[in-house]
Amino acid sequence: MNSDITFLDATKLAELIRTRELSSVEVVQAHLDRIEVVDPKVNAIVTLADGALQAALAADVALKEGKEVGPLHGVPFTAKDSIDTANVLTQRGSPIFKGRKPDADAESVARLKEAGGILLAKTNLPEFSYWIESDNLLSGRSNNPWDLTRTPGGSSGGESAAIAAGMSPIGLGTDLAISVRGPAAQTGIVSLKATHGRVPMTGIWPRAPRRFWHVGPMARSIRDLALAFSQLAGPDGKDAFSTSAAAFDAGIGRQPHRQLRVGYMTGPGFGPVDAEVKATVVAAANALKGLGLHVEAVGIPALEKDFALDVFNRLHVMEMKPAFAEATAGRSADELYKMAKTMLGLPDTSMSDYIDAEQAAERIRDGYAEYFKNFDVLLTHVLPIPAHKHGVAEFVIDGQKVDATYLQGATVPLNVTGLPGISMRFGTSKEGMPINVQLVGSWLAESTILHVASLLESVSTVRDLHPTL
Repeated sequence: MNSDITFLDATKLAELIRTRELSSVEVVQAHLDRIEVVDPKVNAIVTLADGALQAALAADVALKEGKEVGPLHGVPFTAKDSIDTANVLTQRGSPIFKGRKPDADAESVARLKEAGGILLAKTNLPEFSYWIESDNLLSGRSNNPWDLTRTPGGSSGGESAAIAAGMSPIGLGTDLAISVRGPAAQTGIVSLKATHGRVPMTGIWPRAPRRFWHVGPMARSIRDLALAFSQLAGPDGKDAFSTSAAAFDAGIGRQPHRQLRVGYMTGPGFGPVDAEVKATVVAAANALKGLGLHVEAVGIPALEKDFALDVFNRLHVMEMKPAFAEATAGRSADELYKMAKTMLGLPDTSMSDYIDAEQAAERIRDGYAEYFKNFDVLLTHVLPIPAHKHGVAEFVIDGQKVDATYLQGATVPLNVTGLPGISMRFGTSKEGMPINVQLVGSWLAESTILHVASLLESVSTVRDLHPTL
């Protein structure tokens, strides 16, 4: 029964707890048991949160007493270890922060708790949340539950691996350029990077460059993303980027007033893409067409004129490097891992290059604005290849040699522009690895992409597949 429990989504678990078909204690214990069995292989969990079983017992008592409960009442959740959790270790993947226990929860954690969720554990990440693999000197390397020789991605790789492996039904990750959508793609789960500012970043480090950072839900169903987002969205009076109203329509099951228009593309403008990945995007496009949506191949000229990954690199180094320098000041080189050393060693962006990159970012935003005059959704790949082996620095993709940063080619435009995007599985590689697609909406149009994602999920043949460990 425990294995059955650990692969139910959060919405179903909440329903079973609310109707008292399952107790919160049973659900939390099942996930703790799963962690004990599976995590030695995967290494996704950094710290177990004290008091999860006691909180579950209290949740069960509240139901017996007929108290009003939230939509995630009694359901365990996990959070990436860059997200502050009150009195629970938050060590940011670095010996520099070893033993650090925040006094307060990040706003996103607090909101999931207010919805009734129970913090179960913290999950692994790269040093300072900064790389596309989750590996650091403090808690080591996380493995992909579909193939332990491969990465679950970064920077929210521990979170993606934990959810994919049944150690958590739902959780929180952060995204600077790829970091909730890429890991979701590498492990075959779902994730949402909302419009920039929709979910406050209060209590999450690093904050620089603030205009690119996002926090978002990761789960195993689109309805879980919608439920989590409904609890997470809205300003908190602390994060000045978070100003848009909380209210939104999840869109799942609603009937649109007109035929929705979807464009699909895998480039140009994203870098090279593997043939299997391209085929998955086309399959998703055809599926949406079969569901009655208007679907056609498109291009966005602005992405061809200005390569978003290059624009991002010129902007974020200038803004993020000082945060790294401040955090590592006076520390031994032995306490620094690959990415802190790499970031600190990068040359500063010249002011002229920085200004040029700012103008390029504006052109990219304008290009998307023009696109969304005529379309409701953009369908793309998430990653140009399925999950790769650990430690690979260069890839040959569609006959072109590229470095590992090119894995961000289709995800980073949404960080440069602040657009919302969903990562969801729709295919499988010949080697048995998940392949996800990305659904992009216009600014504040999370309801639209959640709706279209739910339609795509309804015809997916891979949504209930789970790794065997």
